[in-house]
Amino acid sequence: MIDLELTDKVALITGGTRGLGRAIAERLAEEKVKVIVTGVNEERAKQTASEISSMYNVETLGLKHDVSSENSTKEVVKSIIEKFKKIDILINNAGVTSDGLMMTMKKENWDKVLNVNLTGAFNCTKFVSKHMLKQRSGKIVNITSVVGITGNVGQANYAASKAGLIGFTKTVAKELADRGITVNAVAPGYISTDMTSILSDKVTEEMLSKIPMKVYGKPEAVANSVLFLVSNMSQYITGQVINVDGGMVM
Repeated sequence: MIDLELTDKVALITGGTRGLGRAIAERLAEEKVKVIVTGVNEERAKQTASEISSMYNVETLGLKHDVSSENSTKEVVKSIIEKFKKIDILINNAGVTSDGLMMTMKKENWDKVLNVNLTGAFNCTKFVSKHMLKQRSGKIVNITSVVGITGNVGQANYAASKAGLIGFTKTVAKELADRGITVNAVAPGYISTDMTSILSDKVTEEMLSKIPMKVYGKPEAVANSVLFLVSNMSQYITGQVINVDGGMVM
């Protein structure tokens, strides 16, 4: 068995109460990482943390967190440092959608998506990296999307936020590389989640036709890619984007 050197590391997973965030939190907890899951619903965050703690016998924390808010992010980071004394891993996963054609998109829908998906990652990275710099070590993984590479009709705001996250990843990776901090991104394609489960057969068939492997990915596939990037197996990798998409983008 390979020792990934993750036991007792401390990880903050934003948007960690469900979907990809929950899968990532559980995968890290399997490796005995102490996980902090945050979300806009405080009760759900605490419940998720409690469930993960019971399932994997690790120390956890659930916190209310609006990633788009500097003050909220400062308070979350402060609480983590007070309890755990450090932050080794940051997963910028929190994200929202508000789809619509660009010509009819309301500015508030543009602002909402950019504020959470892109500014949220900036806020978290800024305040967490200050502690990583003192430690001279850290792993940051940003969850972007293949639509940040390809674009997608009806998702100008979402695609722009995810494309921006790729540029942000590469820039911050260069800024922090000589301090022992790696910054990478994972770009999921179509992954089986609550959102895809309600799609019609026609839409599902159309989506699958774009995937060479002809199947939806599972959240665990994304979580395993994140695990690789935060483990000692990726110590010489930074500024990269890993597509987890069944071959959609080549």
